[in-house]
Amino acid sequence: MEKLQLHGFNNLTKSLSFNIYDICYAKSEQQQRRYIEYIDEAYSAKRLTQILTDVTHIIGAEILNIARQDYEPQGASVTMLISEGDFTANAISNTEAPGPLPEAVVAHLDKSHITVHTYPESHPYNGLSTFRADIDVSTCGRISPLKALNYLIRSFESDIVIMDYRVRGFTRDISGQKHYIDHEITSIQNYIADVTADRYQMIDVNVYQEKIFHTKMILKDFHLDNYLFETDKDALADEERQSIQKRLKQELAEIFYGRNYKLRR
Repeated sequence: MEKLQLHGFNNLTKSLSFNIYDICYAKSEQQQRRYIEYIDEAYSAKRLTQILTDVTHIIGAEILNIARQDYEPQGASVTMLISEGDFTANAISNTEAPGPLPEAVVAHLDKSHITVHTYPESHPYNGLSTFRADIDVSTCGRISPLKALNYLIRSFESDIVIMDYRVRGFTRDISGQKHYIDHEITSIQNYIADVTADRYQMIDVNVYQEKIFHTKMILKDFHLDNYLFETDKDALADEERQSIQKRLKQELAEIFYGRNYKLRR
């Protein structure tokens, strides 16, 4: 898209919201408690603050204020108010291309905010435990929060990712004409690096005329070892192993498609 000459501040609001899910099997009540303790430690308010701080660097923002909280018995939240940092015209890219991976954080945002909330939980009787994190990156200004996608996906190494991106409001050019979007976008998928996209099955539901973009991702490969917490699959009987695998796959499908299924015997 040709660079716009604006009249005043860019008033477009670009919002990226996504849920990430990590699913595991923790056999006993004690293992379920330890899994939740592990998640609370791995994604404490302190760790989440560092992740969001890295995101502000990726999108070129400056942190104005941080509020963070670890909850009892579980979960954490972090909220950051941010402003656009110093940049040159060539430093900002709105191209429909992937942002950096964690190994290559680069720097740009506007008056805006980033929030994350975590929700560890467990099934009442069948051993399944789920960790969910809700993340929102909302920017006003020249760039899109989509540039932080790769870093965020890699930071949580999730089984399922569900993302929504929307551009709201309008901005005016120097002639007074309103513009309802300032960058080209056909799919959130185009902002995801190939090394990440190769690992996931992805589905889009987009409403282009309303500037609403929705993408769901689920890992393609299922390896039971990756879903067992403090349990070795070789220590399980064949029948138990098959039962656990079936329950895990059902849990993944239900979350991905947003509906409940009857477990087939």
